[in-house]
Amino acid sequence: MHPDPSVCRVGEDYYLACSSFEYFPGVPIFHSRDLVHWEQIGNVLERPSQLVVPNTTSSSGGVYAPTLRHHDGRFWLIVTNVADGGGTLLCTATDAAGPWSDPVRVSGVAGIDPDLAWDDEGNCWCTYAGIAQVRIDPDTGRTLGPPRRLWSGAPGAQAPEAPHLYRIGDHWYLLIAEGGTERGHAVSIARAAAPGGPYEPCPANPILTHRGTNRPIQNTGHADLVEAVDGSWWMVLLGVRPGGGTPGWHVLGRETFLAPVTWVDGWPVVGDVAPVMAAPPWPAHPVPTPPARDDFDTDGLSAHWLSVRSRPADTWSLTERPGWLTLRAVGASLDDPDVVFLGRRQQHLSCAVRTLVDPAAGRGGLAVRLDERHHYGIEVGDGEVRVLARIGSVRSTVATRPVAAGPVRLRVEVLNPSPGDRYPGKEPDALRFGVEASDGGFEVLATLDGRYLSTEVAGGFTGRVIGMYAATGSVRFDWFDYQPHEQETAPAR
Repeated sequence: MHPDPSVCRVGEDYYLACSSFEYFPGVPIFHSRDLVHWEQIGNVLERPSQLVVPNTTSSSGGVYAPTLRHHDGRFWLIVTNVADGGGTLLCTATDAAGPWSDPVRVSGVAGIDPDLAWDDEGNCWCTYAGIAQVRIDPDTGRTLGPPRRLWSGAPGAQAPEAPHLYRIGDHWYLLIAEGGTERGHAVSIARAAAPGGPYEPCPANPILTHRGTNRPIQNTGHADLVEAVDGSWWMVLLGVRPGGGTPGWHVLGRETFLAPVTWVDGWPVVGDVAPVMAAPPWPAHPVPTPPARDDFDTDGLSAHWLSVRSRPADTWSLTERPGWLTLRAVGASLDDPDVVFLGRRQQHLSCAVRTLVDPAAGRGGLAVRLDERHHYGIEVGDGEVRVLARIGSVRSTVATRPVAAGPVRLRVEVLNPSPGDRYPGKEPDALRFGVEASDGGFEVLATLDGRYLSTEVAGGFTGRVIGMYAATGSVRFDWFDYQPHEQETAPAR
């Protein structure tokens, strides 16, 4: 779940930002020296003064599609908060790791996916979905004149969005996405002599799409370009990896991929987008995995941890019981928009997640969350372990088991089918929930179909987040461990 990537280079360093939707903190920032190995160095919107996502905000609402740029010695990030009272926000920093400024609200931008570009005269142009453009004062957020319509891709194509404007050589290039962010997604480009056009479309448009193909990566679009230190060009873009049978379900959300770009007759030509780490000269899937284990023995939470909509200071603690994470319940379950939940993105098609939880003062456990209406969980409290499922309007207690008083090891495994284990109705994966013994033995209480925690079932723009939650009282977690689990696959039919 690293969609809508935007990238920039400063000297020999590369920086990348992605959408975060209803999760807090907002807009993760990554750093790399080679476009291959990436580390999350922070989040742009990490304070309540920067980001408000009310509990009335629906899942897949919140923070959409940033553009990250470096200009005049500063990093600039412009983004849309579609939650109530949000709008177009512009933050700056001298260090991409932060701290970032409180946002300036940019008035007069009536669309999502805002972009920033500066011309030789110092004018700052904001181009946004539609496709429209307006000159702004980036320091105050004030618009300087009326917006004007630009080139919007192929006639009749839906959802012209994700514009990025570049000065390359003698031309201004306008890169956009079109076709919607589903299977029809595509990238097209046009060029002009000035930022405002008129724009000449590339005769080879779309310059990238996987629609109508059997390639393992689909929904390719929402791209950004960067020139590497050695003069080569690269494109970051989003895509999905559908699994299972028909119609194919993607469960990790929209992910960031990388592809090489060459220039022919003044137009970019995009190379292959491969599904796994490939041989030189390029990798395919550049977003990294956070540390596998957290023992909660530091002063603060790592940057990769996510909460739903907000993270009030009185709902969590690392000091109440040193070496443990304490979560204090507000919402009664994962059905509630204000559930106290701390999770990380699922980043592997197969993985194992474990935690040691002490429910002495409450009830809580591990959950795999897509949204309020689509989630699975295993929780402990009142001397019992329960496996719970929410699929649309259906809520169910799938399995129960008594446990003795004291801390309990909970475990969730996500198992991807083997390549030969496919048929038209095959689920994309299976999720196993159970209790782990101190010697590592695993008692499975329930195995659940993964398709119901997919975008194709639930809708929306996000992917799975796996983490810890409190349903009642105070629940303590000694550690959290996430490991790729590629050696085992889902049970055969």
